[in-house]
Formats: sequence, C-alpha cells, structure tokens
Amino acid sequence: MKSLTQLFAILLFLNVHYIDAQELALIRQNDLFGYIDNSGQYVIEPQFEKADSFSDGLAPALKDDKWGFIDKSGNWSIKAAYDRVKAFNSGYALVLKDDKWNYINGKGEILHTPVTDKFYDFQEGGIAFFRKEDKVGLINTSGKVVLEPKYSEIKPFHNGHAKVREDDLWGLINSSGKETVPVLYEEIGNYSKNGIWARKGDVFGIFVDSEFKEIEGVDKIWDFPQSSTLTYARSNKKIGFINNIGNWVVEPIYQGAKAFNKGYAPVSIKNKWGYIDENGKQLVDFIYKDAEVFSNDGLAAVKVKRWGFITTEGTLVIPMEYDITAGFSFFDKNQQKGFINGLARVKYNKQWGFLKKDGEVLGDKWFQNAELFCKH
Repeated sequence: MKSLTQLFAILLFLNVHYIDAQELALIRQNDLFGYIDNSGQYVIEPQFEKADSFSDGLAPALKDDKWGFIDKSGNWSIKAAYDRVKAFNSGYALVLKDDKWNYINGKGEILHTPVTDKFYDFQEGGIAFFRKEDKVGLINTSGKVVLEPKYSEIKPFHNGHAKVREDDLWGLINSSGKETVPVLYEEIGNYSKNGIWARKGDVFGIFVDSEFKEIEGVDKIWDFPQSSTLTYARSNKKIGFINNIGNWVVEPIYQGAKAFNKGYAPVSIKNKWGYIDENGKQLVDFIYKDAEVFSNDGLAAVKVKRWGFITTEGTLVIPMEYDITAGFSFFDKNQQKGFINGLARVKYNKQWGFLKKDGEVLGDKWFQNAELFCKH
C-alpha cells in the first residue's frame, strides 16, 4: 500500500497538471477583469483595470497604468512596469518601456535581435517579421535571421505558410523562408492542407499537384477550410462549391455561402439561409436571416431576429434569443462564433456568458463582458 506521503504527492501532481491544462476565460465584471474556468467558477477574481486572455501560460494585465503579466494563479510573473505590451507567442512578447520596444521571455529577459526599426509580434512557428528599409524578412526566437529582408510584404502565417509579395505579384513561403509557391500571381489564398487558390492575370484557379489549374468562368475563390476539401467560388454573381482538383461539385446557384464543416455548409437564396450537404442536397430549410458554420459539437448558430442553435437535422434546441458577435478583446479581433468544446459565448440582456449544449448557462453567471476560453 502506498504511503500517505506518496498518495499526497500523486494528488498534488495530478492537481498541478489539471490547473496547468484547464481552460480559462477572461471576463469583465463591475469594470474589473478576472478569469473563470470551464465550470464557471472564478479562478482569478475580477481585480485588474485591464487584462487579456492567457497565452503561453501568461496574461497581460494593467495595474496603476502599467502593464505586466500574471500567471494562472493571478500572481505577477512579470511585474507591471511597461507602457504597452502584446500577448505572448512562441515564448516571447513585445513590450514598450521608455519609448523602446523589446522582445522579452517569460522571465522578463530581453531577446537581442537585429531589429532596429519596426517590431513585429512573434507568430505561429516562432517567426517574426524583420524589416530593413522597404523589404521584409524573418527572424526566429533565437533572434537569428531566418530570411534576409527580400519581399515587399509578408502576410501573417497560417498553417505554417505566409503570403509574400514582390512588386505586384504574390506567392507563398514556409516558416523556413522557402518559397512553396513562386511569386507569380496577382492574388493568392492562405495555405490550407486541402487546397490553395490563386489568380494569374484575369484567370482564377487552384493548385493541383503543384500545377496551377485554371477554372473557367470563376471571378472569386475563397480559402479552403481545414475541415473540407471543398471551398466556395463565384461565377456570374452566383456562388457554388469546387473541390481541390478544380471541379464544380455544387453548381453556383447561391447568393451567399460559408465553409463546410462536418459535411454541412450554410448557403443563402433570396436573403434566406439554410444548409446543404457536399452533394448540394438541401438539409435545412431556407428560413433564416443568417446562419453560421456547424461546430464540431454538432450545433450551428442561426438567426431570425436573434441567434439560437440548431442540430444537423434542423431542430432548434436553443431558442433564438441571443447575440453572438465578438467580445471585447484588446488583442484578438477575429474570434470564432458558436460552440467550441461544448460551450458557446453569447450575449443576453446586455450581459455576456456561456451556454452549454443543453441551453443552460455556465455557472448560472452573466458578465459585463466575456472572452473565449483559452487553454494556453
């Protein structure tokens, strides 16, 4: 039989790992910021003048007009001594002090880089932009140059790749700075494992086995999602869906469309939204003023006057009495809507909270504001 000391050590280990792995959501109540866990209980009571979501285990917080970073216990990991800060990514954050920007790590130590002018956040893959005169390159989290400045513009990385521009033409690079699509195109989409689109001259197409395949009659293509090998495209002012070998799978007959997920996509006809499957078969009637993509939880947000949630059979399971527009993040303005890991952020009677799949309010609490849960 294990000793009490051994049992205590095991319980402590499990508890520490639970705390480290749990998701936290930033909330605002009575004009102060704090954090709740996914049971709806306060982990850090509202106490900060301003704050933002956790990333890399730390969250920006403001005290006495200075920014610092707190840990998941609410203690200052990096004391509030900065005029401005950015969120941590890949182990580093940008901070402004005495009119000078620097990268710091989780201990507050400065990372020395060749950057002398404009500083850019680190992003996925541990890469940051590096500008010299009118050209842009890349540095890594060791402060070393990965790619000497050579492009007129580099867009943020998505799925390990970034769009790059030389003069008026675009291509793609990976996080090592290698061109994965040559800079030959007037427009190009963000990288997805399921497909990439581009425009060459007046012709739109996609890449099939690294070769550009023209698609006749198309005047716009949207990015391929990570959840489907289909994306939507426009021809003669109507929208349909093409696959990643450049063939129409759903003919362009719709006024609007959004991405497929779990085999369903919202589409609109005559300003009314419904859902189709990947063969174009109607699955949910065209009765909604707006509709969102189905989540991995099997529910989708739909709107008549306000938003509610339906199943893939079209059954309304959460009444249409909520708003789902984005919250108040200082750092991230492009946040998901609908259910994520069993919870949906919604607004009701000017208060924000989280719905569970059964329609119950998480922790029976509403807040002045609330951000998405973050597991970082």
